[in-house]
Amino acid sequence: MLVTTTDIPGLLLIEPDLFRDPRGLFLETYHARRYAEAGISGPFVQDNYSQSMQGTLRGLHYQEPHAQGKLVMVTEGAVYDVVVDIRKGSPSFGSWYGVELSAENRRQLYVPLGCAHGFCVLSDQASFLYKCTDYYVPDDEHGIIWNDPALAIPWPVATPILSAKDQAYTTLAEMEPLLPHYRPVG
Repeated sequence: MLVTTTDIPGLLLIEPDLFRDPRGLFLETYHARRYAEAGISGPFVQDNYSQSMQGTLRGLHYQEPHAQGKLVMVTEGAVYDVVVDIRKGSPSFGSWYGVELSAENRRQLYVPLGCAHGFCVLSDQASFLYKCTDYYVPDDEHGIIWNDPALAIPWPVATPILSAKDQAYTTLAEMEPLLPHYRPVG
């Protein structure tokens, strides 16, 4: 597997090894020892799945204080996936990373603790699968508004389909009291 570091500490782009034959293909979507060697130690305690239609934007979500590391991938369709470093004291605080994840390219992202995460569906439909390092705690769920002008994320949709919760989020600056603190990786 190919693991690429990013400018956001702890955020990793993973391209699993593909094994093809006349029947199709095989890949490991997670292998604890190999992923730990790449800097993803887990443990993962919850798996989540969502399916969304084109133009849907989910995010930018995070949990605090029960922060979640996430290993994310697309099993059907394609999304534009975005991670924002919202960790106070991080060398990349306020920066974001965006990449297309699809069933075709089979890329994964490891989203480290304390980062906000979201995605926008590019295909007619997309199925999104992710592993979490902590359980979902509804009272700890927070978010940053998707179109925060200070972040200037170039989402591939002008008027996304949003949940009421995602529409109500505020800017990164307004969330300052509820932001996590940076915990150096490694």
